Amino acid sequence: MKMLFKQRFLSWFDSYDIYDENDSVLYVVKGEFSWGHCLRVYDKDYKEIGMIKEKVFTWLPKFCIYKNGEQVGTINREFTFFIPKFNVEYRGWDVEGNFLRYDYRIIDKNGNKIASIAKKIFSWTDTYIIDVVNDEDALDVLMLVLSIDIEECTRNNN
Repeated sequence: MKMLFKQRFLSWFDSYDIYDENDSVLYVVKGEFSWGHCLRVYDKDYKEIGMIKEKVFTWLPKFCIYKNGEQVGTINREFTFFIPKFNVEYRGWDVEGNFLRYDYRIIDKNGNKIASIAKKIFSWTDTYIIDVVNDEDALDVLMLVLSIDIEECTRNNN
């Protein structure tokens, strides 16, 4: 399954629309005012199905991932000098690749590809093309991509 992830232009809070290959909305993501970033993920019928919440008062950025109101994983930035690295505690997955160019992969503990992510460089807002191997992993992949995007935007604004 391919997904197109587009940040909404001129939004006060982080807000994204996620489309499938036919330009149909799969997910809607809305940021809300809170201490630290908080994004809520809705399905196409606007039912909340996930949330990403930034933990505050941590040395490096850390995000908690929730499904159905229950924390199911975390992703946090590791200390590195050049290429960003993330510690993913979620479904046994890992993230590898070139984050500076926004091309990276999500893999399982056996090295099998879960998804590949590519950022479109020349666009008005953050736009990613996400290729997910198994459709049932789409929401989980989306929440990891959102966490990395929030961390990148925060780092670039400081």
